[in-house]
Amino acid sequence: MKNIYKYLLLPFCVLLINACTDLEETLVGDITTDVSVPGIDAGGSSGGSGALTAAYAELRNSGSANHSSYYSLQELTSDEMLIAAKGGDWFDGGVLIELHNHSYTASNGFFNNAWTGQYNAINTINGLLDGGSLDANQTAQMQALRAFFYFRLMDQFGNVKVVTSAGADAPQSTRAEVFEFVESELLAALGISEVSASMDLSSSALGTDPSAYSLNQYGAMGILAKLYLNAEVYTGTAMYDKAAQAAAFVINSGAYALCGAGCAVPNLGKRVAVDSDPDMLEGYAAVFAPNNDGNPEHIFTINYDEVNGGGMNFSQMNLHYASQFTWNFEAQPWNGYATLEEFYNSYEDGDARKTASFIVGPQLDFGGSSVLDFASDDGNLVLDYTPAINELQPNSLREAGARAAKFSFQQFGRPDMNNDYTIVRLGELYLIRAEAMSRMAGDWNVGLDDVNVLRARAGVSEYSSLDADEFLAERGREMFQESARRTDLIRFGKYTDAWWEKPVSEDYRTLFPIPQPQIDASAGTLTQNPGY
Repeated sequence: MKNIYKYLLLPFCVLLINACTDLEETLVGDITTDVSVPGIDAGGSSGGSGALTAAYAELRNSGSANHSSYYSLQELTSDEMLIAAKGGDWFDGGVLIELHNHSYTASNGFFNNAWTGQYNAINTINGLLDGGSLDANQTAQMQALRAFFYFRLMDQFGNVKVVTSAGADAPQSTRAEVFEFVESELLAALGISEVSASMDLSSSALGTDPSAYSLNQYGAMGILAKLYLNAEVYTGTAMYDKAAQAAAFVINSGAYALCGAGCAVPNLGKRVAVDSDPDMLEGYAAVFAPNNDGNPEHIFTINYDEVNGGGMNFSQMNLHYASQFTWNFEAQPWNGYATLEEFYNSYEDGDARKTASFIVGPQLDFGGSSVLDFASDDGNLVLDYTPAINELQPNSLREAGARAAKFSFQQFGRPDMNNDYTIVRLGELYLIRAEAMSRMAGDWNVGLDDVNVLRARAGVSEYSSLDADEFLAERGREMFQESARRTDLIRFGKYTDAWWEKPVSEDYRTLFPIPQPQIDASAGTLTQNPGY
């Protein structure tokens, strides 16, 4: 996997040509990793071998951190992010506008991509389980991993087929039946019959190996905590007691620690001529950095690597074309995803999560000069990311919208990034325990201690009281860009509300349509979700 480099930045100045045009043109200058710059590592490598490598690779292949699949559906249908139409750029037949304003149909290709991505992963795992060559630990890992992919399908599509043998078919199950399957597989892997305060995992085939790239007892328990937190949505029966117990098991184990003061990695995105760029990324920023492998907060993560584990494309997806010259990217970004202004403004100034998660304001290149957009459509040549977005379509300004940078960028980055993507991390488990205990008690103040642990890490004042709306806002600030927001909004009854350029939507929109190509190919064995 990637190495973490401690380095000394040598003073020097790099002169770059600042230029930007539309998507049909090429930026002046050819930035490649052949350039050698003192103090900056432009390479990357990834290890990984063994019988389960192909199965864990499906976490990357299934759209977890790239465009037009699972990640896009979780983010673009929420109040976190959007892709506005910039003249002829990014209209894409209206499919992106449909996702934002909840007018999506079963023919939107993003749904088919997400569906096939998860089922391809499941088929790979089924092949391994069918082979009979796995030991008990490997079998338990694959059971839990397959359950995770079914968790995704159940969350997005509801009534899906539970296929447990490679190449086979199965009847369509109800959402509640899929829930029961996911729960039973995770419990079996953990060697317990139920989650409780007195559970004993000594008979579990899953170990406690701290590597976040494979599922151990804590990773499987973390997935169970997320499952139980949403049980009332999936089944109609609340299971907040089990969510709290599962989260507490991991927190109280002491196996993981929040990345706070003193938890730091070198800032691989530092521009030597820009004094405001820190030498190190510390605390929250370090959890998501390009060199975040081995972070003490990581419980289960996706192993991304620019050379051997591609599929994370946030630098391309989010940034303006001319931001290529800020990080000396190998390829020109696409200028797509942006953050809704109201969501960005939900952070208070001084919140370390706000600093780590967004890029706003006038942009500078590696040498400290202004980055210019020669095709600017707002009368200002200097690239200046503005939190305000003028319109969703048809002529959103090219630089409108704060840009997501929580999974931060590195100098000479390739289109595929190095940052490991978090599936289960300790910070979220504090939030799960806080919410579950508060819901059980009917009092959001019950979760104050757990929430304030995270606010202290973020450098903002503690809450003295909480309600549901403020808890959801705080969860959003902590979990931004981690594919959680759509699911959270549904659980809090907010997903169908109106927000910027989105009207109130119908209740049935909380479930996505089963993709039309899957309906057509099913010979009548798949029934469409209501409303579509």
